Amino acid sequence: MTTKLIQKDLFKGTQEFELVDDHIDIRIKAPFKKEETLTVMLTVLDPEPVISQSALHFNSRVNGEPLISLFLGKPNTDEFNGFVNAIKQKAFEEFNAFAGLQSSSRSAAGNTNTDEAPVDFGEGGEAQLTQNREHIQVERIDETIELLKQHLELRDIEPLVSALERLKADTNSDENLAGVLHAFNELGSYQGAVLTYAPYVSILLYDDPFSNM
Repeated sequence: MTTKLIQKDLFKGTQEFELVDDHIDIRIKAPFKKEETLTVMLTVLDPEPVISQSALHFNSRVNGEPLISLFLGKPNTDEFNGFVNAIKQKAFEEFNAFAGLQSSSRSAAGNTNTDEAPVDFGEGGEAQLTQNREHIQVERIDETIELLKQHLELRDIEPLVSALERLKADTNSDENLAGVLHAFNELGSYQGAVLTYAPYVSILLYDDPFSNM
């Protein structure tokens, strides 16, 4: 399994990706810009990538926004494909393990439906939330609230924390579950940080990962 990929582009600079246990460490050195480092948890990734022009993107399970973007085919086809397949497999496994789902005989790497679009939680998305009831666990909601308070400024995420508190009080309420979705959608640029530090949010909002396979 390829666990590290280094890509170079004459105009865009260098980016390094390394698979480490349950996350990916990323270093980006673009011309005339400060070096950027970040970590993306595998549990928040949709295991099926999307190709757009000269890049391949792994998107968020929740909002469909790109979290990892690779230069297409670099440094060579074999290394590139090996790393992409490794991410697909690990993202699939980590999400299942975190969600407590039973393993499936079909892996993300073996799924031939590579053109399927990410789940859209826009209009009509609330109807899908009721399918996630079996994944709602009060103790994990508690853990999520504590993780958010520990790693992020409460003033930036207070509506989401409040929505999670209401859901914890009544996990059978469609209104409370939809409230978590609305609060998350209003976070804007903080969505990525929430998914990184509290990936259980993606389980609350994401449809059954086996339903599209």
